[in-house]
Amino acid sequence: MKFFSTVLLFACAFMGGSLAQAQSYPDRPVRIIIPFPPGGATDTLARVVSLKIGKTLGQSIIVENRAGATGAIGSDAIAKAAPDGYNLLLATSSTHAIAPAINSRLPYDAARDFTPIAQLGSAAAILLVPNNSPARTVQNLVDIARKSPGRLNYGSSGKGSYSHLVAAIFQAKTKTFMTHIPYKGTAAVIPDMIGGSIDFMFESIPVALPRVREGQLRALGVTSPKRTPLAPEFPAIAETVPGFESLVWYGLYGPKGLPDDILQRINAAANQALDDPEVKAQFTRLGIDPAGGTPQQFTQMVDADLTRWKRIATDLKVTLE
Repeated sequence: MKFFSTVLLFACAFMGGSLAQAQSYPDRPVRIIIPFPPGGATDTLARVVSLKIGKTLGQSIIVENRAGATGAIGSDAIAKAAPDGYNLLLATSSTHAIAPAINSRLPYDAARDFTPIAQLGSAAAILLVPNNSPARTVQNLVDIARKSPGRLNYGSSGKGSYSHLVAAIFQAKTKTFMTHIPYKGTAAVIPDMIGGSIDFMFESIPVALPRVREGQLRALGVTSPKRTPLAPEFPAIAETVPGFESLVWYGLYGPKGLPDDILQRINAAANQALDDPEVKAQFTRLGIDPAGGTPQQFTQMVDADLTRWKRIATDLKVTLE
């Protein structure tokens, strides 16, 4: 009887401690790691929503860029961080759907090493060319590529990244061959593209749209299945290449084992941020569709996307091993 009383006391103490931790959370600044360089779409989105999330939680949010290995370095840092709610990750399709589909040697397990919190949004990409490119339509680009296989090149944020895989899908759909030039982040591709040494690239709307509207680059089409109301002036690539479509999603994760009370608080703060009129307006300017929802809905979406990218990787014979 004494043994059971001791166990009961220990359990109550543990539960009481957990409850106290959840009630006091957060009592210091919260860190969100962006696993990509500054200036990219993920970085931009993080800085838009972090202020509102921090305001709701009553603490400041520190946004930290930890780039490398196509997002794996920053993601792994959160996979190995304490599950206390002070270490979060703003992940994307690249880190939690594409990378697991093509690389079995990732330092983290995307499904087991994280706690999904909320999907923040999704965005189409834009097919970009330099202003001096002879291609003024998607069909122009396809015709040039077919006439001179391998002559055109395209930039990406690294081998196995979203921007690489979308271009690979485009080539497969159009039966063309172009030369891949990997960079460390798509933000590094932009200057070379403006200078004309990169022939084309796929970049997310949040980063690409300002460059296009400022006249620095030319847009040929968007990767959404239909024209997007966020950029209605650009045709869907699917209008020229039937069946071509691709969206990138952005989501908030914590380490595995994040206490449910803290998980729900962060999820509620994220949803509240996404409902904020100012955030909605900023998302519209960036070309991002707000998402939101429960952790369970986010998990189901990611599972479906991972299955899709595994099929694509198999079909295109893309692997990092």
